[in-house]
Amino acid sequence: MNASIAAIIVNYNAGALLLGSVESLLAVPLDIEIIVVDNASSDESLGTLPESPRIRIVRNSDNLGFSTACNIGIKAAASASFLFFLNPDCHFEPEALVSLMSELRSDEHAGMAGGLLVNEDGSEQEGCRRAIPKPWISFVRAFGLHRLSRLFPKLFPDFHLHKQLLPDQTVEIEAISGACMLVKREAMKDVGLWDEAYFLHCEDMDWCMRFRIKGWKILFVPHARFSHALGACSRTRHIFVEWHKHKGMIRFYRKFFRSDYPVILMGFVVLGVWLRFALVVLRHFFRRQISVALNKLD
Repeated sequence: MNASIAAIIVNYNAGALLLGSVESLLAVPLDIEIIVVDNASSDESLGTLPESPRIRIVRNSDNLGFSTACNIGIKAAASASFLFFLNPDCHFEPEALVSLMSELRSDEHAGMAGGLLVNEDGSEQEGCRRAIPKPWISFVRAFGLHRLSRLFPKLFPDFHLHKQLLPDQTVEIEAISGACMLVKREAMKDVGLWDEAYFLHCEDMDWCMRFRIKGWKILFVPHARFSHALGACSRTRHIFVEWHKHKGMIRFYRKFFRSDYPVILMGFVVLGVWLRFALVVLRHFFRRQISVALNKLD
């Protein structure tokens, strides 16, 4: 099937959420082929999908990770001029994708565009628009010092920008979320595929960094609104997800900043990342213990 947009959804046990994202795509009045790359799901999510010549399913025999699955989707979409990466826990109204397409087409120097990701209550989601997390910013985040950013914004900046005033028009930013990312094929060919050394998390930041290094602009389109059930597909694998997230952070810092910063600073960043992971694990453990104790009391 020849289409102008190939929508690539990486699925892993997304349940009924997958159908919602596919139905959102089917409702868009654009020429779209939908490619669902399934990472060996064990649930019935694929069975919920309707029969349609616009939907193609690629079944992986193992969970190959997000980056590898995205690349498999790209290779399956051989002719589409635009690639739209959408998480299975996202849904949207048709005009949202139409707006993304219009904005990306209107700027020849733009390589990718992302919309406004919102929570169930309509608030902007953390990670929707971001600054590149350079080592000092990462150190601030890892040790929780970003909570002081309102008092000392220059000293303790945060790379998540959702607390800043929402722009009233399309703007260029440093990074968007891989949960909702429209990309020009010509830009992708210039930059290269997703880095498959990332299994889960940070691969979108890596790609944004490489797009910018190659001179491609990244657009944030605030009037293109997408609902994202953040973490809905990974709640049962919390520690697994956190491990790969923190491992991805380390790869990202070493890949792009190792030669630009003193060894001691990079060492503190790495220490901060793994300390943060340890705290996440401990918090998760104690929450489970408290939950078990409360259930016994009931």
